This record gives sequence, structure tokens and C-alpha cells, in this order.
Amino acid sequence: MKITRDWLRDYVDYPWDVAELVDRLTMAGLEEEAVDDLATGLDGVVVGLVLSRHPLPNADRLSLCQVDIGDSKPSAIVCGAPNVATGQKVAVILPGSRLPDGREIRRTTIRGVESAGMICSEVELGIGADASAILVLPDSYEVGSPFAPQAGLDDVLIDFEVTPNRPDCLSLLGIAREV
Repeated sequence: MKITRDWLRDYVDYPWDVAELVDRLTMAGLEEEAVDDLATGLDGVVVGLVLSRHPLPNADRLSLCQVDIGDSKPSAIVCGAPNVATGQKVAVILPGSRLPDGREIRRTTIRGVESAGMICSEVELGIGADASAILVLPDSYEVGSPFAPQAGLDDVLIDFEVTPNRPDCLSLLGIAREV
């Protein structure tokens, strides 16, 4: 049975952190399978606004994008995605941060142009399977702010194995009742 901390809080208010919640539910007869922080690996990802996109000189598929990430001046980011366009809000990982798969993002020079970060796809963020294009975000996302809270990923997924003697906990409402 998989639940999230926020789903559970929609039904019941509890004073404990996730570790104590899991301990208490384990003592009530639910076996913990896994506890996953959904925002793991998304620390350096912010919401950016693509201000302009121009073809990169001497490159067929690359573009040079000027991206507002909430700083005083836009960041220049080289992007190879075919769907990047002016006016889009996108997820940008900043130099010095790591992708969820462990790769470190650094300032780099591509075809003689410095790139300060990376515009990400679902696969690079570890939140989906589409690697063919960048992730285009809704207009409601705030430029320069962290990506995870706006995408609803600042939550914890808790997976319990419900034992045969606890069929009452086969739903979120049943677990909320137990809490």
C-alpha cells in the first residue's frame, strides 16, 4: 500500500515526522517496504523562463537559449531539445548541482559558447519516461523558485506491506484511521 505524507495529512493531522509515523504504523502491524523522498536529487533545479532561442553557430540541432532563472541577468544555456521555445517555463538545473542519477552539472563550453546549466527533460529529472523533449511547465510556476515544491514533489512516498490480518489498512482512509 503506497501513500504519501501529504495525502495522509489531507485526512488526519499528526505531530510526528515521517520516521516516527512509519515506526508507529509498523508497531500497529503494517510492515514498512520503503520510504522515498520524492524531491531527492532535485535540490539544484529551479523554474526558468526561456527569454530567447537562437540556433547555435556551427551546430545543426543545438540552440542557445537565454533563460531567466530569477537572477539579475539571464543565463545562457545550450539546449539540444527540439521543442524548446521562447516564452516557455522550464526546469533548469544549475551548475554545481547533481541530477538524480548522480551526474554533476558544470559550466561548460559547447562549440565555443559557454553554457551555464541545463534545461531538463522528464528522464533527466527522474520523474517520467519522455527523453525526446524538455519538460514544459505550466505558466503558474514562479520563475526562479525551486522546482520540486511547485511540481508537488516535496513529499515522501511511504510503501507498506499490509499483512493479512489488517485488511482495514488496504486504503488511505484505513491508514488514516489507524494514525
